[in-house]
Amino acid sequence: MLCKKTYKNQITLPKKIMENLEDVEYFEVHVEDGRIILEPVKMTPVGESSLEKVRKKMAELGLSEQDVEEAIEWARKK
Repeated sequence: MLCKKTYKNQITLPKKIMENLEDVEYFEVHVEDGRIILEPVKMTPVGESSLEKVRKKMAELGLSEQDVEEAIEWARKK
């Protein structure tokens, strides 16, 4: 199958290829003997997200979302 590189160095993988890799969003890429090799990589979240950390800290401090909204409103007025 033929792919064309764009001026931004991007290629679109053919639909027939991607049908076999529906759940894959990331690829490890390397060059081997002048060929571009794409290896599917499944990414798994590591630890808590930033939002989860903020919500946990808010709960520890006893702050509600309303408290945070009021603090933001107050800070914007300054």
